[in-house]
Amino acid sequence: MHNKFINYFSSISPLSEEEANAIREHMVVKTFKKGDYLLKEGQFSVDTYFILEGCIREYILTDGEEKTTNFFTEEQWVISLNNFGPKTPATHNLVCVEDTAVSVGNERQAQELFKQFPRFETISRVIVEADFAEQKKLLTSYLADSPEQRYLKLLKSRPDLFQRIPQYQLASYIGVKPESLSRIRKRVLKQK
Repeated sequence: MHNKFINYFSSISPLSEEEANAIREHMVVKTFKKGDYLLKEGQFSVDTYFILEGCIREYILTDGEEKTTNFFTEEQWVISLNNFGPKTPATHNLVCVEDTAVSVGNERQAQELFKQFPRFETISRVIVEADFAEQKKLLTSYLADSPEQRYLKLLKSRPDLFQRIPQYQLASYIGVKPESLSRIRKRVLKQK
């Protein structure tokens, strides 16, 4: 599992053996069972997660109803916006959809690595910028696209989710009720 993490960083910028070893030394791997929470609404988040194996669902509660806002799978970062700026309680929940293994990081660990290897700060910035760009793209899609367009985009960009995620959670993520998702799926199948 350590190699997945090292390979990810190396894909952004080649690492020296010393840099790779420092990442290995600081790397904390935790495993969670399906249904385990990494964060609940109202808690303070200090950790970020890099998914080595598994799937995490992010959701909010609105009038007692769960609304899925994201799914995170292998080689994706789970970074709570509450980690930036003044610390505020989380407004979302993070729960494992599958048994999941993550590398856990926090600001203290990051600062230690930045002191030892200043270029890690640049690599970290690239990661956060890419994550924010992806979040903006998702938000724009949710505001501008129809549910069917969101379904088609998800089917094209992340087809694995359709085998891993319960249909009612996919429906919530797309912004429809499960019965509407069934109608969308039937329409899409007829068009093929």
